Amino acid sequence: MRTLFATTALAAMALAGAASADTMAKAGTDLNVRSGPGVQHEVVGVIPGGDDVNVKGCIDSANWCEISYKDTTGWAYGDYLAAKVGESFEPIYPNREKLQVSVVEYKAPEVSTGKAVADAGAGAAAGAAAGALVAGPLGAVVGAAVGAGTAQVPAPAPEVKTYIDAHPMDPVILDGEVVVGAGVPENVTLYDIPDQKDYKYVTINGQPVLVGQDRKIVYIYR
Repeated sequence: MRTLFATTALAAMALAGAASADTMAKAGTDLNVRSGPGVQHEVVGVIPGGDDVNVKGCIDSANWCEISYKDTTGWAYGDYLAAKVGESFEPIYPNREKLQVSVVEYKAPEVSTGKAVADAGAGAAAGAAAGALVAGPLGAVVGAAVGAGTAQVPAPAPEVKTYIDAHPMDPVILDGEVVVGAGVPENVTLYDIPDQKDYKYVTINGQPVLVGQDRKIVYIYR
């Protein structure tokens, strides 16, 4: 009886360990790591497309996963994290039950009352500066969850960034992460760059981006 109990306890511990283990995944494209689960949070790193990443778990009601990549920990958008499902790589978020991905919750850092008030004011100001939510999400990148995503165009001439910095336009916030190849909704205004016919610019989710004639992001200034 004692042996049976010990064996059962060990089996239960093994199952608990398996359920709480990290899930290995790949970044389908160059992917931001943010300090929290949402585009309103600061970008703290970037995972190059095709690199392996540890997924600690995903929020059950939102398409964001807690990850660790080398020395960086944070949150990444689940549509662009892929794991092996059968014989193919599939997006991790819609397949999280099949992959037994842990469910996690986001706990905002604790701050003192005075600091919380100050941060709330700063957050409101930052939100106002960041722009309003525009109807429609960023278009998904076809194939980004199964491959290395869409390659970013070569770095534009420095004069392009100089012009963008000197001519800031109204920024916008869109649902979904800013990645190369994502489509920009028709109701988002794009702005011309002198002597550049191939792309325009706009600031989305806090990052200036260049957008091609097909309204897909071709370059991100990080």
